[in-house]
Amino acid sequence: MGPLTPDASGVLGRAPPGEAHRMKRPEVPAPVLVLLAIVSVQFGSAVARTLFEDLGAAGVTLLRLALAAVILGLVTRPALRGWSGAAWRAAALLGVVMAGMNLIFYLALRTVPLGIAVTVEFLGPLLLALVQTRRLLDLLWAALAGGGVILLGAAGGGSAPLGGLLLAFLAGLFWAGYIVFSAKLGGIVPGTGGLTVSLAVAALLVLPFGAGGASAVLDDPRLLIGAAAVALLSSVLSYGLEINALRRIPTRVFGILMSLEPAGAAIAGLLVLHQRLGAVEIIALVLVTAASAGVTLTGAEPAEMAEAR
Repeated sequence: MGPLTPDASGVLGRAPPGEAHRMKRPEVPAPVLVLLAIVSVQFGSAVARTLFEDLGAAGVTLLRLALAAVILGLVTRPALRGWSGAAWRAAALLGVVMAGMNLIFYLALRTVPLGIAVTVEFLGPLLLALVQTRRLLDLLWAALAGGGVILLGAAGGGSAPLGGLLLAFLAGLFWAGYIVFSAKLGGIVPGTGGLTVSLAVAALLVLPFGAGGASAVLDDPRLLIGAAAVALLSSVLSYGLEINALRRIPTRVFGILMSLEPAGAAIAGLLVLHQRLGAVEIIALVLVTAASAGVTLTGAEPAEMAEAR
């Protein structure tokens, strides 16, 4: 039966089946999708770190991307025959940046604690937000988030090797590219089917680096359970949530919202990897959280939202 709707006299009654079918379900707010993606990807990263000794960083990356491509392909079953050349190019470009972002970040994670690595990596989206900003208020929120990032990095950066920090920053530049190309793909290909192709491209690019490590699953198939969890948390769920959020908010707002990533990484590191926070880290996380809340409350105007599409 259809939901209750007022009739001509204002009395509630059952809506005709056709009318009920046309009624739209309320959409989950885009900022909520981003927050869910952050939780998913950071706990996935923490689980991935526990697999490095058995599979290697590149091996975990390969299994994550390949399994995610298979899972998402089975779920979405994208109709590839109807794709335009622009859709294929967008999916391929997104696959390239996803391969670089994931592989380089996992290589950094071998020597840099999760919270610090994500903090340094966040400089990429933050730079993107600063480049794209059009309002002074957005610039101020980005500056506040940047202050938190610098503070958090200074608190723990002394214990992290410079090479690992540089890798994390390079991964952040790929992350900025992911934001741009994910938004472009989401505007061309409806749903999340395009991610299947992008993940497959990324897996093929990582294959030469991760095949040796990933082969350890042949000796211990139980490792596939952890790899599948990483694929679901860090790729299938997080990317699906993000690409849908990017259809409804400008990439610069998305970039500033991602300032919550260090907080999510710190919490995941505490719960999964037993990495504790100090007072300075907590202050830094408060700063970046305040910046994210601020940009959400003072989000883009409807006209700007239309431009993002």
